[in-house]
Amino acid sequence: MAIPDANSTLRRLRNRYRLVVMNEDTYEEVVAFKLSRISVYIALSTLFVVLVGLTVALIAFTPLKLYIPGFGDARQAKEYQDLKVKADSIERTLIYKQQYIDNIQKILKGEVIKKDTTTLKLKDIEKSND
Repeated sequence: MAIPDANSTLRRLRNRYRLVVMNEDTYEEVVAFKLSRISVYIALSTLFVVLVGLTVALIAFTPLKLYIPGFGDARQAKEYQDLKVKADSIERTLIYKQQYIDNIQKILKGEVIKKDTTTLKLKDIEKSND
């Protein structure tokens, strides 16, 4: 396999091509461009760099950066953490209160009847009081 010559590669990049946009019905030329491979490469590279720059600028200078993890303000992160702790505490308290209300309702309906099965020895208690 022959190694391509650097001079021929550069010549291929500089070859001029013609891009023509034609009207399909009348075959009339609407617009024509004279292009080379290197000019197309430079134009696409420039477009890519500009789009990346605009995207970075859009994220850096607008509130969109707050949606990216790690870009938020440290003060806001602490506030979010405090709010999460408070929300968890409120949720836990709500669960305890609901269990309390459920137990009161069961007692009022007579569903929960626990009998005390321990026996008291009254004589021993009277002797200890004397």
